[in-house]
Amino acid sequence: QVQLVESGGGLVQAGGSLRLSCATSGIIGSIIHMGWYRQAPGKQRELVARISNGDTTNYVDSVKGRFAISRDNAKNTVYLQMNSLKPEDTAVYYCSVVVLRGGLYTYWGQGTQVTVSS
Repeated sequence: QVQLVESGGGLVQAGGSLRLSCATSGIIGSIIHMGWYRQAPGKQRELVARISNGDTTNYVDSVKGRFAISRDNAKNTVYLQMNSLKPEDTAVYYCSVVVLRGGLYTYWGQGTQVTVSS
């Protein structure tokens, strides 16, 4: 059974930092990419950052220069370092993994709340 377990969310003041972690287990197949999405109240879920199997990274423009995604293949874990946080970063953050196993499969974590106070 595939599991994605996120941790590291919380309440932080504007300008502060948080580090999200997503530990994965039970994945069978080739991981194509791992990513972080977020969803704020009343808004659609959006891609925040993604890292490919070849370590190519992509970021939404609003977090470039502030957030950094990384992965530890030995621990099957993906991280999101978030610096210089802003109130508009407040959202539920979800970990996502896309796996190739015959076809493409997308798995999601349960989400972790990040709240940035002004």
